[in-house]
Amino acid sequence: MEELLYQYNPWWEEDYNLTGVQEREYYLKQLRLHIENKSILFLTGLRRVGKTTLIKLLIKELIDKKVDVKKILYVSLDDYILRKNNIIEIVEEYRKILKIGQKEKVYLFFDEVTYKNSYQQQLKNLYDHNNVKIIATSSSSSLLKDKKAYLTGRAIIIEVKPLDFEEYLSFKGISVKRKENYLLESYFKDYIREGGMPENVINPNREYLMNLIDDIIQKDITAYHGLKNHQIARDYFTLLMERSGKQLSINKIGNILKISPDTSRRYLNYFKETYLVQLLPRWGKTNETLLSAKKIYASDLGIKYLFVGDRDIGSYFENYIYLKLKNRKDLYYLYENGTEIDFITSDMILIESKYNSQMNAKQEKLYKEFSAKRKIVIDSVKMLEKLEEL
Repeated sequence: MEELLYQYNPWWEEDYNLTGVQEREYYLKQLRLHIENKSILFLTGLRRVGKTTLIKLLIKELIDKKVDVKKILYVSLDDYILRKNNIIEIVEEYRKILKIGQKEKVYLFFDEVTYKNSYQQQLKNLYDHNNVKIIATSSSSSLLKDKKAYLTGRAIIIEVKPLDFEEYLSFKGISVKRKENYLLESYFKDYIREGGMPENVINPNREYLMNLIDDIIQKDITAYHGLKNHQIARDYFTLLMERSGKQLSINKIGNILKISPDTSRRYLNYFKETYLVQLLPRWGKTNETLLSAKKIYASDLGIKYLFVGDRDIGSYFENYIYLKLKNRKDLYYLYENGTEIDFITSDMILIESKYNSQMNAKQEKLYKEFSAKRKIVIDSVKMLEKLEEL
């Protein structure tokens, strides 16, 4: 194990330089806010969304602040060589190799922590009995569910999302002047095709995204849940992408694939838990919110584009608005008497997405008559800046 740990932690022996890595300041700010408190930090989100890169950037910042390099441990817990070692054993070996006592504070970075059985209990043990700061990642929200509440009150969860449009332009090295705002529409269409997965933005490749989807379906869904038919899972995801931006009928998808409603519901949860799709509930009383059909959105526009292509650009625009508002607001869709308004927030802000189009008469009537604190129609890329005010 010693040789492996030295490979994972090159800063123990040499200067640590990160080259060709672009920062995501929004997430780094959140990490900096919590780096010196006791809480365990979990970074979650899609595979390859950049969680490991954020960890490496944070490690570089700690080193630049003159934290003793030997007090920083990084390890990827899905490494085959570590399959027989639990987290406690790895940390004990690390302390032994570098002669670090338990009272000395160390920073522990665990990539894909959920690959280890009983990881919650082990992290609690480290948290309670050692002088540690723990930062960990996971690509599945279901595995972060702490049924025995080992980490209740001890953990903070940050979901890392694909690049938004502004980050996309930054990664591309594109700067648009105010007088050239007309270019935004064209760049946004490029963003739709490429999406916001960092590696794919730097080197756009359809095969990269297809391999990513297959990887998630095979490892995090089919293998993890012991599913026998990989093709049904793939077909299910295709149907989800074709229906993104719409109210989803679990029963209809089940009928198409000849699976039961319960099986269909489970498959939907698998894709939600691996961050491939997002679900938006309906506005209303608690019962309506729980029982009504949810709208479905893709977590990345580039992934949706693989399955839908150029069809209905307006649905991509709506999907993007959802992604921008998610985690910032408690969000719902409004549906009354067969008419829908795209979004309503818990603090009563009504938002309709109309990419280069207009509301029909019924929508306009509902939009005007519904009592809300504020109402916004977003009909162009330039109008997206309105979201920053919310």
